[in-house]
Amino acid sequence: MRIEIPRECERIGSLQIYGLQKVYELDAGEGIHGQDTVIERIPSEVLYDRMREMAIVVPVKNERLKLIEGVLVGIPSPCQVIVVSNSPRGPVDRFNLEKEALENYGKFTGKKIMVVHQKDPGLAKAFVDAGYTELIDEQGLVRSGKAEGMIVGTLMAKWLGKKYLGFVDSDNYFPGAVLEYVYEYAAGFAMNGSTNTFVRISWHSKPKIMESSLFFAKWGRSSVNSNMMLNRLLTHFSGFETEIVKTGNAGEHALSVDLALKLEYAAGYAVETHHFINLLEKYGGIIEPDDPKALQEKITICQIESRNPHMHESKGDDHVEDMIDASLSVIYHSPLCPELLKREIMENVRQRRGEESPEEIAPVRMYPSLSKLDLDTFLAGCDEALNFGATTIRA
Repeated sequence: MRIEIPRECERIGSLQIYGLQKVYELDAGEGIHGQDTVIERIPSEVLYDRMREMAIVVPVKNERLKLIEGVLVGIPSPCQVIVVSNSPRGPVDRFNLEKEALENYGKFTGKKIMVVHQKDPGLAKAFVDAGYTELIDEQGLVRSGKAEGMIVGTLMAKWLGKKYLGFVDSDNYFPGAVLEYVYEYAAGFAMNGSTNTFVRISWHSKPKIMESSLFFAKWGRSSVNSNMMLNRLLTHFSGFETEIVKTGNAGEHALSVDLALKLEYAAGYAVETHHFINLLEKYGGIIEPDDPKALQEKITICQIESRNPHMHESKGDDHVEDMIDASLSVIYHSPLCPELLKREIMENVRQRRGEESPEEIAPVRMYPSLSKLDLDTFLAGCDEALNFGATTIRA
């Protein structure tokens, strides 16, 4: 891959936020890893080395089987695939259908696939035994939600001994886009030697049908709102206006497993935006950190612009509005958020929601850092769960 080096960088405490990087060539072939003026050439073997250490988590809930298979087609073979499903077990056992389809796919490809159901009792027991009961609902099972599935996938990656962790949505129509995302994850890790690296993808475009023609929109509505407010927050602390954040809602993102275990998680649609906020809270040096040693660590956020268009399932205007509200909520309720920005957020909500807007945007559920969890106990519970069929591995 040939990719430009970052043009801009915002430094807040020990957190570095690099500006958007453009990809000039998806496959630069074999050779020497090096930098030529402003372009870095990352050979294919270097990317593959990173991918061998990477797990790709695909959260699934009631997606069409062909759509899930298309996503797996795009994930490069060196990667470990972890499918975390929250599909219903009845009246039709959707999870069993997914598992059968993935097992059949694995026979033809030899791809390394792990499948786990989010509501498996053995999984819930492992969380309880490890002292992470915040994730457990009234029925004694893992709560529903994408963020909850991401937490499960993160710990599965740790269980499998992976160094890097990437997320890909299961409703992507273009396998080629998925392939590119994973290559860009690997490129981000190859360019940044820090063990605390976060790679976030900004879509090149999102095709829509407008007046019987294709229109390649640059930004989605949710991204526009979350990016704007995150940049306003950074501006407040730096004193210089910035537009560096382009990936406030990046569902396609990857990070080192060690960093993933240090972060808090927000439930629902707020998870991606909250990662930005939580990194600022922990490493920005703005508020008193829980662990003063954390400020000595270097944290890098790398933003890469993809070249493939991104097309996924359309879930309606209400879905988009809920995503925006959730993203803005984690900014609003953060101890970092100044009163002026809180007023701007509520004005944004009133403009979008009209008479339905609340007096104050509601907070979302938060999950503590996975460092709170007794990792050895949890991993031992995973071994036990595997023995009675909670997960399926095909290599």
